[in-house]
Amino acid sequence: MTNFDLRKSINWGLIAGLSAIFTAAVGIVETFDKSRMVVSPFVSLGFLALLWLVPVLAYRTSLVEELEGVERPEPSVGNVWSGAVVGSTAGIVIVAFTFVLNTWNIREIFIKFSPALLDILTFNRSFALGALLMLILATVLGVVGGAMHLIGAETRRRTVAAVLWIIVIALFERFVSQILRQVQIDDLFDAVAGRSLVNIVYNDGGLTWGAAMIVAAVAYYLAGRPVIDFRETKVAAGLRSTDRRERTRWSLIAAGIVAAVIIVSPMLLGSLLSEILANVGLFLLMGLGLNIVVGLAGLLDLGYVAFFAVGAYSIGLLTSPQFNIQWSWWTALPVAIALSALMGLLVGTPVIRMRGDYLAIVTLGFGEIVRILFLSDFLKPLFGAAQGITRIPPINVGITSVSGINPQGILYFAAAFVILASWISYAVQSSRVGRAWTALREDESVAQVMGIDTVKAKLSAFVVGAILAGFGGALFAAKVGSIFPTSFRLLVSIIILVIVIVGGMGSIRGVMLGSLVLIGVLGGPTQPGLLLEFADFKLLIVGVILVYMMLQRPEGLVPSVRRSRELHHEELSQDAWFDKSGEFTEDEAVAADSEDGS
Repeated sequence: MTNFDLRKSINWGLIAGLSAIFTAAVGIVETFDKSRMVVSPFVSLGFLALLWLVPVLAYRTSLVEELEGVERPEPSVGNVWSGAVVGSTAGIVIVAFTFVLNTWNIREIFIKFSPALLDILTFNRSFALGALLMLILATVLGVVGGAMHLIGAETRRRTVAAVLWIIVIALFERFVSQILRQVQIDDLFDAVAGRSLVNIVYNDGGLTWGAAMIVAAVAYYLAGRPVIDFRETKVAAGLRSTDRRERTRWSLIAAGIVAAVIIVSPMLLGSLLSEILANVGLFLLMGLGLNIVVGLAGLLDLGYVAFFAVGAYSIGLLTSPQFNIQWSWWTALPVAIALSALMGLLVGTPVIRMRGDYLAIVTLGFGEIVRILFLSDFLKPLFGAAQGITRIPPINVGITSVSGINPQGILYFAAAFVILASWISYAVQSSRVGRAWTALREDESVAQVMGIDTVKAKLSAFVVGAILAGFGGALFAAKVGSIFPTSFRLLVSIIILVIVIVGGMGSIRGVMLGSLVLIGVLGGPTQPGLLLEFADFKLLIVGVILVYMMLQRPEGLVPSVRRSRELHHEELSQDAWFDKSGEFTEDEAVAADSEDGS
């Protein structure tokens, strides 16, 4: 078996080239080339977006799937040739695209094909010289990707880690700079060296070449160190202890550590990062609720934002002077939660016999009906129609008040609600009701035959999910100070569902990671994220991420053990037959379930 397949290499090269053209066509290359450097002054984010896929696919081309009883070919110069073909093919496609831009004016059809893009693709030189440089660069990147097979697995892993950390530290310039300023390290460097540390590390939004080399060296070293497994730490062992006193003691220690982190973090993060994390907390609350409905019970709800809207409008109606009731936020909160739970019951009752796509369509319609009712002129005296509800007072906490102008305070409330929601999710998931939800998700007919009250299980899932969304809506109303129907569009429900799918359905830790990545990094439908440059393209990026997850990792980033086993049941069964020891037991699977509180 050879390492060089010309047809396969050309195919992957065409994919890399066409992907580069698509990236340029939607405006990513031009936008990112102007706005941000990765390593100043050598690599811009635009060029990275254009060509990053070339070395990745050049490496991917020579990968051979491991099959039982089939010997894998040893890495050879064929891997390099394969990578060179991928790179040169991608380069030819990009050069052909550049020729079209240089010869014909097609900007009337494709508005992003501007002269600035042509200058980027030709390196601000003539077409002939620029095309030659692009072809050479793409071929070199392909050779690098193919040559990665020739180095050891450990070296390859550490090299990739070094490159990734350079990109990550460069992209999160705002986060790193804010932390350095908050802990006053930046001021200390400025006083001692006459130059701030931020200016030493960053230039034009990207790492300086010296800082990039240091980051690469540190990442390369740390990638070779053993990874700390939390499950093997003393704290984890204490939390799993069979001794009740020992378990209680370590639970209090862990709670103290979490509380200390929550208290200190807003002080270090500053206003901007606290605002972003507060938005993450709001979406995480809704994600945990939808995770119960979709991830545990298997009920596809596309109108989940309606429960969020009910919680927000309840707070607005009861607290805003616009309606002459003017309760305090604390007094209105139980009513908002009760109304959200009632709405969950009202939604769940009519759709109790529906499954799958039919349930999704009905819940989608319910979400739109709620939004239109809030928007209607007929109910304007009650809900304010398009003008919404304004002058919602902040949360009174005695000596001060918490609102959107105090993002650190909102972050504390969001963290408290997230902890409460996580505890509820964990407790319910491990209970008899949680097991009924799991059985309902796997096969509703079989669950009913086994004696599970499917009507009660479905209604309880809708109610618990609605309560958690109601918490989020109540906090959102106090944070923003005014609510409008446009804040509760269908897109919000879609984004929450994507968070659950990408993070891992049925996994609490997965929903947390999904919220942090999609909302904290990219931003919500109208909320900013850490990467402000991605604001115009975040829905495109979310779509790409979702397609990739569906194809390559349907169980999510941090999957539930039980859910992962369901999706890969056939693979696990095959592994049982081919187990080298000749034995296969369910003990390890049962043990994994006991750890699956996520």
